[in-house]
Amino acid sequence: MGRDLGDADLYTTPDRYAMWREHALTDRAVHSGPGSSPSGFWSVFSHGACREVLAPTAPFTSEYGMMIGFDADHRDRSGGRMLVVTDGHHHSRLRKVVAPFLSRAMASTLRDFIRQEVRSLLSRPLRTGGAVDAAVAIGPRLPAAVVCEVLGVPAVDRGRLIELTNHAFGGEDSAFDAMTPSEAHSEILMYFWELIAERRRRPGGDLVSVLLAEEDLSVKDVLVNCDNVLVGGNETTRHALTGCLHALATAPDTLDALRRDPGLLPTVVEEMIRWTSPAMHVLRIATADTTVAGQPVGRGEAVVAWLPAANRDERVFDRPDVFVPDRTPNRHLGFGHGPHHCLGAALARAELEGLLEVLAEEARSVAVVGEPQWMRSNLVQGYRGLTVELERLDELQPAPA
Repeated sequence: MGRDLGDADLYTTPDRYAMWREHALTDRAVHSGPGSSPSGFWSVFSHGACREVLAPTAPFTSEYGMMIGFDADHRDRSGGRMLVVTDGHHHSRLRKVVAPFLSRAMASTLRDFIRQEVRSLLSRPLRTGGAVDAAVAIGPRLPAAVVCEVLGVPAVDRGRLIELTNHAFGGEDSAFDAMTPSEAHSEILMYFWELIAERRRRPGGDLVSVLLAEEDLSVKDVLVNCDNVLVGGNETTRHALTGCLHALATAPDTLDALRRDPGLLPTVVEEMIRWTSPAMHVLRIATADTTVAGQPVGRGEAVVAWLPAANRDERVFDRPDVFVPDRTPNRHLGFGHGPHHCLGAALARAELEGLLEVLAEEARSVAVVGEPQWMRSNLVQGYRGLTVELERLDELQPAPA
């Protein structure tokens, strides 16, 4: 029996990339026995195998849960109710209700809001020229503001919800050891229970109100989907935004290239998503006997697709470890694949575009101070700390702090 690939300690250093590359090149399914998951699971790493598992016609379900640690004998408590762990007709219907709030049209509507938030976040580090921990002061703030805007969460509550999502998806990391993930989720649900009660009294144009207007959705259904949108909209995008600054430091000509050719922006954003790959894995349960990467997989067994490994598969991506701003084509799986392709992809792209636009307008360069500190997590490839210095584009001397 090999190592337990659900062990969060494996993902706290860049050594994970060599491990993923080795597995992707052999292109075999690897089994992890009971440990991080009571029933064990198969893992696939290559770009092709991950697409195979997540494909629309693949014989797999998400309703037992989409993370390592599933219980093979019981569906996820939100399975069939929460968008991310729902399949078939109900999944399609939920997507139809939620999609307008996370769409390209919504992203376009929020463009000025996003740029305003970015300018506010970058104002002090650009003005002072001092070092700032982007994993704390920049990355979490923008997606929280955007998703709370969509959900209709009052600005006064946003800081608390950022803290709770940190715990909900970073709870294995020692930085968040004051609260377990389940405790954080409970507090998130309690908050939304109160917000739902308020929206039932005073409906608005926000997503919570629209979900409540759906006749076949119970209040509990609305509750778990609010949790889904909050955590999904915050947790991966915050690390993509932090990783954006990390990537710019490795490719210092990128901002100059964007100033020369703003049309390069969408290409740079796609490479940011590939290179950062915050969503580390997606789990599925086989609904029938099948074969994955040449390995027979029985009905009821779990298969985990490791997305960052697929996004650095050297048979698909030349120089996969290098951030290449003008990389084309770019068939990354950063937002997944198939029917559960990330519904918030347009908003995540818009937030990355907003950050890059403002940086290109106002920053000469980005430098990383010290080594990135990685979270201890098997779910999110994220930053525990990333200290950066931003140099202003103009020649003005930094103002005193």
